[in-house]
Amino acid sequence: MLEWWWAYLALGAIVGFFAGLLGIGGGAAMVPVLAFIFAAKGFDPAQVVHLALGTSMATILFTSVSSVRAHRRHGAVNWQIVRRIAPGIVIGTFGGALLASALDVRVLAIVFTLLIYYMSVQMFFGKKPASGAMPLSSAGLNLASALIGVISSLTATGGAALVVAYLVKRGTAIHQAIGSAAAIGWPLAAAGTAGFLVTGIGQPGIPAYSLGYIYLPALAGIVIASMLLAPLGARLAHRTPGALLKKIFAVLLFTLATKMLFSFF
Repeated sequence: MLEWWWAYLALGAIVGFFAGLLGIGGGAAMVPVLAFIFAAKGFDPAQVVHLALGTSMATILFTSVSSVRAHRRHGAVNWQIVRRIAPGIVIGTFGGALLASALDVRVLAIVFTLLIYYMSVQMFFGKKPASGAMPLSSAGLNLASALIGVISSLTATGGAALVVAYLVKRGTAIHQAIGSAAAIGWPLAAAGTAGFLVTGIGQPGIPAYSLGYIYLPALAGIVIASMLLAPLGARLAHRTPGALLKKIFAVLLFTLATKMLFSFF
C-alpha cells in the first residue's frame, strides 16, 4: 500500500501548486499518472481508469478548498460570479453525461479545440475584451455556464480552465477569474466524487482501501502535498503581472485542448 507514497506526494505537490497558481483542479495531469501507477500496482485493468478518475475528482474537493482560501485572502474570489455561474455548470455537466452516448464526441472535440485555440491566442497576445465584464442578463450567463458544463463533461476537460477563459473574455481580471474558478470547482468536484463513490461500491475488482472508485491511499498522499503547495501557488499568482499570467494560462489552454483532440484520434 505504501510503496508508491512518494509518487502520490510528488503528484500532489505539482497539482496543488498549479491549483493555486492557475485555479485548475489538475485532473488532466492526475488521471493518466494515476492510471499508470494503478496499472503498475496490478489493479484490475477494467477498473484502472475508473479508479484514476474517481480518485482525481476526490482530490479536487481538497485542493480547491486550499486554493480558494489562499485566493480569498488576496480578495480574488468574486462570490457573486460564483453563485451565478456554478448552478449552470453543475446542470450542464450532468446533461453532458446524459448526452455523451448520443453525440459524436470527436466532432465536438474538433469544434471545442478550435474555440479554445481562438480564445488562447487572444489571451496570449493580450487582446482587450469588449466593455462589460459579465452578461447583463441572467439567461445569458446561465446559457454560457451550462455550455461550459456540457463541454467539460463530454470532452473530459476540467471546467475551471474553461471558466477562467470565459471570465477573462468577458473582461474579468485574470487574478479574480482564477480565484473565482477555483471556488466553482468545488461543487463540480463534489457532484463528480459522489457519482464515482456510489457507482463504484460493490463493483468486482475494486482494490482494498477503496471507497467506491476512490483509492484512499492515493487520495491521502495527493491531498497532503497539494494542500501544502496550493497557497504557495496562489501567492506566486498574485505576485505575477496579469499580462504574464494570461500568457501562462493561454499556453496551458492550448496544450490541454491539443491533448484532448489527439486523445480522440
